[in-house]
Amino acid sequence: MFGVFYSNYLLYNLPMKKFYPFLFFITILMLVFMISANVQIFDYDLWARLIAGMGVIDGHTVLKTDFLSYTPTHTWWDHEYGSGVIFYFFLKHFGGYSLIFLQTVIFFLIIFFTTRIIKLRHDKSFYNMLFWILPIIALQANFGSPIRCHLFSFLFFTIFLYILEKVRQGSLKLLYLLPILTIIWNNLHGGVVAGLGLIGMYAISEILDKKPVKHYLYAGILSCAALLINPWGFDYIKFLLMANTMKRPDITEWWGIFSKPHLYNQIPFKIFMILIIGLEGYKIYTHKMSTQISLWKDLDKAKFIVILTTLFLAIQHIKLLPFFVITATAFCYEDFADYIENKLPKYTEKLTLILIILISLIGLSMKKYELPLGASQYPHREVEFIKINDIKGNILVNFGLGSFVSYKTYPHNKIFMDGRYEEVYYDEMVPLLKKFYLLNPDWDEVLKKYPPDIMIIEKYYPVYEKLNELPKWTNVFDTENFGVFIKTENRKKTYTLPDNTLEYYKNTLFDTSIKF
Repeated sequence: MFGVFYSNYLLYNLPMKKFYPFLFFITILMLVFMISANVQIFDYDLWARLIAGMGVIDGHTVLKTDFLSYTPTHTWWDHEYGSGVIFYFFLKHFGGYSLIFLQTVIFFLIIFFTTRIIKLRHDKSFYNMLFWILPIIALQANFGSPIRCHLFSFLFFTIFLYILEKVRQGSLKLLYLLPILTIIWNNLHGGVVAGLGLIGMYAISEILDKKPVKHYLYAGILSCAALLINPWGFDYIKFLLMANTMKRPDITEWWGIFSKPHLYNQIPFKIFMILIIGLEGYKIYTHKMSTQISLWKDLDKAKFIVILTTLFLAIQHIKLLPFFVITATAFCYEDFADYIENKLPKYTEKLTLILIILISLIGLSMKKYELPLGASQYPHREVEFIKINDIKGNILVNFGLGSFVSYKTYPHNKIFMDGRYEEVYYDEMVPLLKKFYLLNPDWDEVLKKYPPDIMIIEKYYPVYEKLNELPKWTNVFDTENFGVFIKTENRKKTYTLPDNTLEYYKNTLFDTSIKF
């Protein structure tokens, strides 16, 4: 009810031009907070990030050796350790809810710097919410679990884009901020290579326009050299190159947007992508029809190089689609504004803003604010069962859930592997696990090669029923989504059952026995 009164007040009483910037950014902030606050599950890799951050803040060291797994591991090339430090700092000092607010702030800053790019390129208003709804909804799926390290890469990518646009307008000295920002970005997330790629793309566009390029080259060389400033030195750069070029056929977020599992997913992004392609195609067509100036000569080459590159990456990998959303928003808003100019009633922009404010206020007022437990996706009760019954030993669990299990059960238990993937584990580990869960030929190879003492298995995998048939393993605790298996020879006569209330698991979500 308050939302309705507030919106009516804005519509009829406020001088909108004066208050438009404030209202626009407040509306954006409410919208991204509503998205962040409505997530249902924390990211599976968050727990490993918290452990890494704990090592730095409480243990005063960057963790370079794995201690959570019972399987062979190599050097822990943690290209996200800096993100873990920030996450753990917020968790330690401000509690679990602060992670949701942190995501909101980063999401908002990405949009804020995108508006700065639009303002540099476009002398008209950038406040039209008719346009902004599309990219925000397109980003929602990728920003749908608080909080992930790649958010920092999307933020720094947007900042790099802003600086490079400023440089094109004559602020050449700003190029030398990029090596400094590279140091920070490089120690937060391995997506720093996207920033180096941007410098290269802008340098190519200047070459195509026959403009001086030496400042870009100097900035690029210094930025590449800045990668050496990390806890591992030069060897880390070799890892970074490997990690950014390796194929990940078993990780679905690295599959393409038109792959079979994602064919009917990411619909808002696909709509946004089609509209952008149509908008830019229409602009090129009308330019060709209305002017005698060569299209190549008049073309904004940096714009199309960056858009086409990020579009290719988005089509190839679901995880990378925000790069295209950011660049398309920054570069194409001006074309949208030109297209709709004088085509819509003057009150449309104002009314859209009011409607979004109303929807956000209603959504926020109806929301029950609580930590996203992910009760059906995480084995909360299963882990609690293992803990309260003091079942020690090595645990085989799906790699996505591994870091949560180690966060909750270490030092009494170690895991087969977790989502740190190429950071810690050898290439054979995920294929071994895949064979096991899907009952592919030689499915039990993992049990022979790296025998566990305990297994936590999702019921929807074929191996769950298979294990129930094997006399060597006993299902000692069974819930709606998971089963806990131990070796039959180690089975006790009775077990204590874990708490069955969600409130208990919400209150203990971030409890851990890991100490430094």
